[in-house]
Parts: sequence; structure tokens; C-alpha cells
Amino acid sequence: MDPHPSYPPKNAVYPDAPLTVQELPLAMQPREEFLRRGAENVPDEILVAIILRSGMHGKNVSELARELLRHYQGFDGLAKADFEELSGLKIKGLGQIKCMELAAALELGRRAGRHAQIPHKDDPPIRDPEAAFRVLSPLARTLQQEIFWVLLLDTKSKLIGQPVETSRGLLDSSPVHPREVFSKAVRYSAASVILAHNHPSGDPTPSKEDIDITRRLIEAARILGIRVVDHLVVGKPSPSSPGFVSLREKNLVAFE
Repeated sequence: MDPHPSYPPKNAVYPDAPLTVQELPLAMQPREEFLRRGAENVPDEILVAIILRSGMHGKNVSELARELLRHYQGFDGLAKADFEELSGLKIKGLGQIKCMELAAALELGRRAGRHAQIPHKDDPPIRDPEAAFRVLSPLARTLQQEIFWVLLLDTKSKLIGQPVETSRGLLDSSPVHPREVFSKAVRYSAASVILAHNHPSGDPTPSKEDIDITRRLIEAARILGIRVVDHLVVGKPSPSSPGFVSLREKNLVAFE
């Protein structure tokens, strides 16, 4: 017998090789841990691993999930990813089908978050910037581009439908037209509106363009007989910021 075979024995054991999912202790296998602890109690990597379903030779699905989360520095970063971005990562074991399934799951989560914001008749009125921010924050949390919204309010300052998206892209390169901004306000006979857009950087400090656009929209609204209550710039909360800036509170624009 050749003492130095060209290929290792079929059942050779390599102490440093990653364990397959089947070789992991039962309690550490993603599906078993999910069943044992419940969806709300397992870490992000378990949920991601279940969506991915399988790993590859030398990398089990739990390791693949951890590598993906490390790349995005946690689930908040991963939640923003789309199919094209995931496909471009070139992470071994993350093929096109897995990218498609993961992107579909993430998109369902985003849509569920948007639908959760549908107003109900018993919702409290929106009479301050904090209340408007609570409506907008879930919509803006994972965005990587600027979006302009209009919140339609009735005579009791309650929301009429969901925030209306009117524009995508940088405000100075994707003009915000009064026609798009106020068309649904006219259609649904809104008594007043709150304008809002996000800063993907997380810094809600208004720009000169934000202020100029607000002034133009207020003038257009006056012609239509619609009252503009405020314009919120939505960012991310930090120790020095609540996560938004109200142009009315800062007296940056005359709204009356």
C-alpha cells in the first residue's frame, strides 16, 4: 500500500475544518434552535441561516450567515441590501439563488414595515414634529437615497392614508414639483400637509436647497388653499440629535 496516497481517505477527519450543520450539536443547528427558542428569541444569524438554508463545502450555513452579517456590520446594514448588491458581494457560498431568496425576504420585511404604518381611525392626531417623525422613521430607516414625502392631514390633524412619496433622488438634482407634491392633497381634500424628506447620511441638518424648496412649495400651496404645517428633515437619532429637524421649530422658513 502506498504510504503517501494522492488523495486523502474518504472519511478523513481534519480538526481545523469547519463542522457541517449536521455535525453541530443539535441545539446549535439553526432550525432546531429556532424551534426550541422561538423566532423572537434567536439571534440574527439564525434567521439569516434559515433563509439561506445551506452552506458549502468547508463553510456551513451558520458561518455563511455570520460572514454576511459581518460584511454589513449587523442586520441594520443587511436590511438595506437588494438583489444587485448581494449578487455583487462575491461571497463564497452565496450564489444567485440564495441572493434572490434573501433579497425577497428582506423586501417582504420592508413592505411589512410600510404597511404597518397605515393609519387607523383611532390613531392620535399629528400635532408636533415628534409625532410626524414616529410615522416617518420606519420608512426612512433603511433608505440609501433621498425620498420626499407628503403627510396628508384632515381637519383634526389625523393622517389621511399613508405618507405619499413624490420624489426620489437628491433634492437639488431631482426637482420636487408642486404638481406631484399636492396632487393627492387636492384629491383627498386634505386640510393641511406636512412635508418631509430623509438624509441617508443620518445627519438631518437642512441644506440651503431644503429651505429654498420649502419656500417655493409653501407659495404654491397658498394658491391651492392648502396649509403647509411643517417640513421635517429625517435622519438618525444620536446623542446630540433626536433624529430629525423641524424647519418650523428652527424658524428657518415662515409657514404662516
